[in-house]
Amino acid sequence: MKEKPKEKPDEKKKSLNEEVENPESKEKKEIEVEKIVETIEEKIVKELTEETEKLKSEKEELKNLLLRKAAEFENYKRRSESEFAQIIKYAAEPILVKILSVYDDFERSISHIDDENNFNSTKEGLKLLFEKFSKTLNDLSIKKINSKGMQFDVNLHDALLQQVDDSVQPNTILEEVEAGYMYKDKVIRHSKVIVSRQSEEPVVPENEKENISKENENNEV
Repeated sequence: MKEKPKEKPDEKKKSLNEEVENPESKEKKEIEVEKIVETIEEKIVKELTEETEKLKSEKEELKNLLLRKAAEFENYKRRSESEFAQIIKYAAEPILVKILSVYDDFERSISHIDDENNFNSTKEGLKLLFEKFSKTLNDLSIKKINSKGMQFDVNLHDALLQQVDDSVQPNTILEEVEAGYMYKDKVIRHSKVIVSRQSEEPVVPENEKENISKENENNEV
């Protein structure tokens, strides 16, 4: 096999100079570079466009989801407000149903009140009605406040006046003028009472009775 003749240094240099000085070759290379750059740019633009469209699609989906959730919440809010309004409007219904039962018994008793020789039966009927009504109040968690003989408590009692009585401690409730009641743990009506005082003890104004009660509590402690 014949060896390729080696180029002489002068010939190689001449070839390189011809390539550099050849404008067509230079322009061709520039065109090729531009095409490569354009190809890269087109690829980048395509990828960015696809990513942008994807983000737009996700944004639209999230927006629609948010609108649906907002609409669902608004509907839930309206339903809840309507249901709550109904609960408030008819909150007394269970109480009224129990009271109506006692009312019916009263009505039946009154219808026979004019019957001859009906005094004893009417008396017994009224007792039964009172017991039934007391049980109804108890079932509704309405309790009567025990007052007579107890120490005056501004949270439970409303003092109408003070009365001298040395046989008991000062501020003892001597008489209950009107009963008080509690609904569960809340006082719905204070007991109206008459409170004791010692003979040498001055009459205490109404606005100082609360201080008396607090002093008694501290003394007991």
